[in-house]
Amino acid sequence: MAEVIMPKMGDAMEEGTLLQWLKPDGATVSIGDVIAEIETDKSNVEVEAEEAGVLHTKVQPGATVPVGEPIAIIGDAAVTSNGASASSNGAAPAAPLASSGEGAVAPATTKEEKDILAVSAATRSGEMKDVGETVNISYREAIRMALGEELDRDENVFLLGEEIGQYQGTFKITENFLDKYGPERIVDTPISEAAMVGLTTGAAMMGMRPVIEFMTLNFALVAWDQIINHTAKILYMSGGQYNVPCVLRGPGGVGVQLSAQHSQDLAHWYANTPGLKVVAPATPADAKGLLKAAIRDNNPVVFTEHAGLYGSKGDVPTDPEFIVPIGVADVKRKGKDVTIISYSRGTIISLAAAEQLAAEGIDAEVIDLRSLMPFDIDTIIESVKKTHHAVVVQEQWLYYGIAGEFAAQISEKAFDYLDAPVERVAGAFVPMPYSRALEQLAVTHEADVIAAVKRTLARNS
Repeated sequence: MAEVIMPKMGDAMEEGTLLQWLKPDGATVSIGDVIAEIETDKSNVEVEAEEAGVLHTKVQPGATVPVGEPIAIIGDAAVTSNGASASSNGAAPAAPLASSGEGAVAPATTKEEKDILAVSAATRSGEMKDVGETVNISYREAIRMALGEELDRDENVFLLGEEIGQYQGTFKITENFLDKYGPERIVDTPISEAAMVGLTTGAAMMGMRPVIEFMTLNFALVAWDQIINHTAKILYMSGGQYNVPCVLRGPGGVGVQLSAQHSQDLAHWYANTPGLKVVAPATPADAKGLLKAAIRDNNPVVFTEHAGLYGSKGDVPTDPEFIVPIGVADVKRKGKDVTIISYSRGTIISLAAAEQLAAEGIDAEVIDLRSLMPFDIDTIIESVKKTHHAVVVQEQWLYYGIAGEFAAQISEKAFDYLDAPVERVAGAFVPMPYSRALEQLAVTHEADVIAAVKRTLARNS
């Protein structure tokens, strides 16, 4: 038996309205079937069945239901009117749908995802030693902390983006910033990413330090000409006369049921462009430290945040001068048998996989790239010289990606130390499906990392 609950879309949502049942009461449903349409404060959403069984509706169309409250039960034909099953085996109800921002709904958190978040909460960066007072906060709150500290520190810093002021941002990262800093420093823009980047580039050339928030980095594709042909190239084309100190930040990554146009990792596209720096933090502490470094850098920096990590927590230094340098990788876990290299949520997946491997007697070292351009190849090569095996993990499509680049770098610079070919782990080469079941087949999992490690170690069990 599994409960179907009113989903939460964004931090401000408290309730939603059931518009219609798309499957009738008593219908037999399969995993992935669309069973209802919900109206929320942002948009209408279709709700999918997370379990197979018989649908037993609990509310009527037109009813307004608080977030988290059940609207139906999927069980067997013996479910009673109060939702109890006459043949219940005591199984726990399905987890609720969770906010993924961007006007969409992320599905229930799987056991693997809970394990990954637990690893994220426990992960400590090398820079976490002797950093003074810390506070345990979420990845999202760490980004907010960094932005607030830099706005306070430097009057040339300002934020701009769609709905970051009055609405306070899709993920509420800029909550109350408009009241505190005013409309000249928290700028609500028209719905034009090209105009946003053009404004940013011009302001940066004139000595300001703008920080764009894209609702999703997928929307930055609309501004591709501005970013690639102007923001990235003006320093070079002006003969060094104009720096362009700015940050282009926003959520990206895969696996939060946002479908093909909004669920993809495009970091490798930016890292392929001379003139851009690209960073992708995996932990709250790194999110704060890298964002502050990006804002203070005199070059344009693409700051990629993973929507699936916003809720993960960790200890974050409160020191406003805590900085994580761009271009320095971090050994998140030491080991001797194999080196696993990744970034962003891939690092967290790799750490979770390393914990499982340890239980089988395989000691994996996990390196978090943190910075994709410039990158720290020296830390990777030193690790491979010790372990003699390497696995590179990414969430993006397999071909022409980050994993391919670092597999080549390792093969070129540490070939004599390798005892086996470098393994790559990546997402399926398909547009991301909306269906939760199909999406799970297309994204990277712990099991994929574990299998790759065993392949490179020639261990099949």
